[in-house]
Amino acid sequence: MGDERERHFNLHTTPEVMAGVYANFATVSHSDYEFTLTFSRVDHEVEAEEVPGVVVSRISLSPRAMRELIDAMEDNWSKWHTREGIKGLPEYREDRPDYGTGSS
Repeated sequence: MGDERERHFNLHTTPEVMAGVYANFATVSHSDYEFTLTFSRVDHEVEAEEVPGVVVSRISLSPRAMRELIDAMEDNWSKWHTREGIKGLPEYREDRPDYGTGSS
């Protein structure tokens, strides 16, 4: 058997980094060795052929880290999509204190 021990990460950051940055556009590129995600904020309201924008973050990942990121994003998307679908059901009401408890 391989080493399957559970690991816990204790990561620290500054308040500025924790605040994050807003991006409304992203591109993905790759080489033989890495994937690069470039996040930008662009002005979609501009009608011109050339859309102005600014790169707010650029991240390079190994292929293994990229696969793990894709898996994590698919898992989170599925959970979000399921929750949003439940909100559309007629019996769902956020103001009901007993919602989800199995009692009426």
